[in-house]
Amino acid sequence: MNNGKLLTYVITFFISMGIIQNNFAIRVNAYAFTEENRLDYDIIMKQDLLCIMIAYPDLIVKVEKTIDDKVYLVTKGGSKLLYDDKKQKSPKDKLSYPDLQDMLETKYPLQRINRLMDEDHDPGRRRIYPLLKEVYGGSKEKVQSNLVRVKVGYTYLDFNKNNKAAESLKNAMSEISGIIKDRGNIGACIFPPSGTFNYRLISGTNQLSAHAFGIAIDLKSDKRDYWKWASRQDGEKRMLSYPTEIVEVFEKNNFVWGGKWGHFDILHFEYRPEIIYKARYFGGEIQREKPWYFGAPIKDSNVNKFIKVIDEGIGS
Repeated sequence: MNNGKLLTYVITFFISMGIIQNNFAIRVNAYAFTEENRLDYDIIMKQDLLCIMIAYPDLIVKVEKTIDDKVYLVTKGGSKLLYDDKKQKSPKDKLSYPDLQDMLETKYPLQRINRLMDEDHDPGRRRIYPLLKEVYGGSKEKVQSNLVRVKVGYTYLDFNKNNKAAESLKNAMSEISGIIKDRGNIGACIFPPSGTFNYRLISGTNQLSAHAFGIAIDLKSDKRDYWKWASRQDGEKRMLSYPTEIVEVFEKNNFVWGGKWGHFDILHFEYRPEIIYKARYFGGEIQREKPWYFGAPIKDSNVNKFIKVIDEGIGS
């Protein structure tokens, strides 16, 4: 073998070894990346389940994981709520038939926002109807039987008493009444309110509105309040001018504000404690080096019980 051929073989050998090593490194890196993603997914899943259990403390009796790796929340009434169907969905699909993961996927911003949210950033618009029906009533008649009157300014409005919804509205309005005494102009955004309970479908859909369950209140209406009524430019101007005191009080009492939706609904406040709890307890970056429930109020005995139920159902 001449020197030229020998040199060619040597170069080819080292190149091939390099390729093998590079491929091995790629496989290792891909495996590590997959494992990291899986860890993040498991952390987020457990946090989501915990937020739901804290939000609806009398609803969930156990967590089940099937042999095909699907996770369910089992309710007191025997329903099984699937966490993740693992299907690729468009934003429209997630709105039409969401699972629990879809419902909590988009984080609600508790901080003040300085622009209208992106069009499909709608934390709280995805609703799990079997959950809402079991908690607040599965029919118009059942919902109506759960309604109580709540004082809103000089009038009384119907709101669902279950799961502390009416109590939370009462607390919010009481605090807002105190603020109005110091800043009377805030009342112009509240009174007269546009309504609470109304057993109806969301316009253009076959899905029930949150108003159908008596867990939403629309305050005083403005023509720029709703994405179907106004341009995004006009909606943003209206949103930016809206009193932050009103928003903060409602959020403190576990209501989401439609002004923080890309499909803006600025007069709309909806009692959705699971959305607020996720923002409050797990709104930051994932802390992989800490327990998955880091950020939750673990001094609460119920929260500790829920953590145990989740770890027993899924694995710690």
